[in-house]
Order: sequence, then structure tokens, then C-alpha cells
Amino acid sequence: MGIIHVRIDDGLELEFRKRVLEVKGVKKRALREAVEEAIRLWLKNT
Repeated sequence: MGIIHVRIDDGLELEFRKRVLEVKGVKKRALREAVEEAIRLWLKNT
């Protein structure tokens, strides 16, 4: 499993975390799943 450390805009982070909570709830690994999904979508569409 790889680890990527990035810095993003505070507003973007807050918006992303709120949406993850809305869509995936508070389950363990929700943020990781959402980030992986976002990366896969980006790779598919570029």
C-alpha cells in the first residue's frame, strides 16, 4: 500500500471531507475510499 502526502487548499479539504461524510458516513476508511475513487476517476478521464 502506498502513502502519498499532499497539501491542498483548506476550503477544498473541508468540502471534500463534508461530502465524504454525506456519501460514505463515518465508517472506518471512508476518506481513503473516497480519495482512491477520486484518483481512479481522474486517471480514467485524463
